[in-house]
Amino acid sequence: MKGLLASGFAAIGTGTGAMLTLHTGAGLDPVHTLISEYAFHSIGWLLPTSLTLFAVGSALIAAALARGGADRRVVLLVAAWGACMFLIGAFPTDRPGVPLSLSGGIHRYAAFAAFLAMPVAGLLLARARTRFARGLKVLSLAALAALLLVVVPYVVRMAGVPLSNADIPAGVTQRVVVVTELGLLALVGLSMLRVPRSRVARRTAWVEA
Repeated sequence: MKGLLASGFAAIGTGTGAMLTLHTGAGLDPVHTLISEYAFHSIGWLLPTSLTLFAVGSALIAAALARGGADRRVVLLVAAWGACMFLIGAFPTDRPGVPLSLSGGIHRYAAFAAFLAMPVAGLLLARARTRFARGLKVLSLAALAALLLVVVPYVVRMAGVPLSNADIPAGVTQRVVVVTELGLLALVGLSMLRVPRSRVARRTAWVEA
C-alpha cells in the first residue's frame, strides 16, 4: 500500500510541477483567465500532461484506499475524480466566444463532477473519524464553497444576464477549487498511512502519565 501511495504522490507532485510551469511560462492573467484557456498557449500541452498525471496519481491512491479497506464509496469517488481529470485533459474547452461544442461540454461537466466528487469523499472520511478528519472537513467545505462561486456565473449567464470573465475573478475561484481539491487528495492518501505502534504506545503512556 505504501508503494502505491508513494507512486501516487510522485505523480501528483510531477503534475503540480507541470501546472506551475505552465502558469509561469504562459504569463497570462491568473485572476480572470480560466485554467482551461491555457491550452491555447504555445506551451498548452503542459495542461493535459498535468491533468493526466493527476489522473494517474488519484488512480494509485484509490488503489491504495481499496487495499487498505477504506469505504468503497470513498474509493469510487477518488477514482471518479481521476477519471474526470483525464477527460478534462483529453477534451479541451472551447475558445472564448465560441458556442459550446461536444468537447467543450464533456470538459465542463467532467470538471463539475470532479470538483464535486472530491469534497464528498473528504466529508465521508471526516465523518468516519479517520486521521486528519478535521483537515479533511475544513478543506472539503472550502472546496464546496469555492465550487459554488465558480458555478454562480454560469447560472447567471443561463438566466440571460450578460457576464464576462472580466467582470468577475473567475480565475481565482477556479484555482481555489483546484488547490483545495489537490490538498484533499493528499490528505486522503496520508490518512491511509499507519502510525507506528511504538509512537502510539509512547503517546498513550504520555497521556496516562
